[in-house]
Amino acid sequence: MQVNSSNETNYIVFIIAALVVLILLVGFILYFVVSYRSKQKDYQLLEDQKKKIDEQKHILEKTLEELRATQQQLIHAEKMASLGELTAGIAHEIQNPLNFVTNFSELSTELISEMKTAVEHHELNEVLSLADDLALNMEKINFHGQRAGSIVKGMLQHSRSGTPQKELSDVNRLVDEYVRLSYHGMRAKDKTFNASYDLNLDPEIQPFPIIPQEIGRVILNLVTNAFFSVNEKRKRTFENYQPLVKISTQKKEQEVIITIEDNGEGISDENASKIFQPFFTTKPSGQGTGLGLSISYEIITQGHQGKIELNNHLNQGGTSFTISLPL
Repeated sequence: MQVNSSNETNYIVFIIAALVVLILLVGFILYFVVSYRSKQKDYQLLEDQKKKIDEQKHILEKTLEELRATQQQLIHAEKMASLGELTAGIAHEIQNPLNFVTNFSELSTELISEMKTAVEHHELNEVLSLADDLALNMEKINFHGQRAGSIVKGMLQHSRSGTPQKELSDVNRLVDEYVRLSYHGMRAKDKTFNASYDLNLDPEIQPFPIIPQEIGRVILNLVTNAFFSVNEKRKRTFENYQPLVKISTQKKEQEVIITIEDNGEGISDENASKIFQPFFTTKPSGQGTGLGLSISYEIITQGHQGKIELNNHLNQGGTSFTISLPL
């Protein structure tokens, strides 16, 4: 009986052990299945999220491309708008050298006629003297012809929509040219315009690499804004007010400094903090796009690794912008 009881006990222990092992095995299988399903669910969730992220990325990339295209269109529109405002100034600047070319051409025609007469009379000294005068006239015709060509070239560069390249440029000549274009453009646009400007250009500045049409745009924008400000103040001021815009260049260590200063109405502190933001303008509706200063900021800081700063003199009247271009 004791042997049977021992066998029964061993059998029961074996059965219990087998059940425990079976339960553990079933538990492990269930855990594995649940874990696998959970991982599959997580994986599918990640796949869905990845798909949504890819779709959103594609939408954002497409939106970014559209924004860049729109930005380029706006920049080109701003360029063409400023060019349109300067049409009269450009016409004036071209007309001057063309008048010189016409006048010297007429004088040269007369000199040739006199030279023929002198040749017929064998007056060698007179012929040589007339030849010298004729050569001088040709030099003047060539100079003013190049001047007209330079203005046209600048106009074409100003309106070009491609990617501009840096080239060795004379900043003083560029400043002088665009200040005069702005001045004559303002005079043609507003018959009541009345202001003076003072140029102080540092002769020590040698040509250095810049994008001339881009720097020209910046100068044009800042000077035109300055002329607008002083003219508006003149219209509202009954005192003995003399509207004046000062433009200067200076070589300072490894930089060229361009300063445009006016004694106009100034800019409030609130507006000064937003002056370089796109589409912000203090001009009346229809008289400004609000892109000029933001584009100028981008040209100087990104295109030329320089700085452009506003120095507001509201209490004393007027503002000044300082451009720093690295040599």
